[in-house]
Amino acid sequence: MSEPDDAGPALEAVPETPARVLALHDAAGPAQAALAAAVRLAERQGRELVVLVVEDQDLLHSAAFPFAREVGGHSGRVRRLSVAALEAGLARQGERVRQALARAVAGRQLPHSLQVRRGRVLEETLALAVPGDLLLLNRAGETGASTAWLGASGLALMLSAPCPVLVWHEAAAGPLLVASVAGESPCVPDPLRALFGEAMPLRFEGAAALSRRLATCRGGALLMRRETLRALLAEDADWLSRPTIPVIVLP
Repeated sequence: MSEPDDAGPALEAVPETPARVLALHDAAGPAQAALAAAVRLAERQGRELVVLVVEDQDLLHSAAFPFAREVGGHSGRVRRLSVAALEAGLARQGERVRQALARAVAGRQLPHSLQVRRGRVLEETLALAVPGDLLLLNRAGETGASTAWLGASGLALMLSAPCPVLVWHEAAAGPLLVASVAGESPCVPDPLRALFGEAMPLRFEGAAALSRRLATCRGGALLMRRETLRALLAEDADWLSRPTIPVIVLP
């Protein structure tokens, strides 16, 4: 991977540890790696793990319309979309998450809970998160795809959550690259140092330049302030599809 910049002030640690690790889970296969990361992070810091599943209230409402239809993922057949079928599917999803959480914490003395809420992802997550938390989102999708993998709710959480947001992407061990603007580096929360290792400054010079610097990264993570992410997205709306390592956004 590219060598990080040597220039930049010393990176100070933030002494506070998160009140909780919040993991947004959807029972998809890729979410298992994110759940494992959330367990490691919570265990290392001795903090509570809260796994959140949000049942899509809008989807349930739409199923009540007589013209609502769905297409089978395997068969391709069009069939009536019913509230009963959706409710059954949500129940199965909740059970899969419960089982995944039980496996992930097996043998560990880790305070944990599962919260299943019905509503909208953005609203329910913001209602639960507090400034001392660390929110972990799963990146479900392949590198090079559009930012649709994150979804409007995920992006909104990165730009509005009251706490640090970690977008998980499975990667090897490596440094925590800290994007600095005009010589100013954001402080790195201690839990993130523990998860990713040494923090190293990386001068921010725009979306294209940062993408080139990250193109050869095979490990570690990238940390930035929220205003830096806004600047990146203003230059390149699909910038978040470029990194192949986890991305952390501080408020």
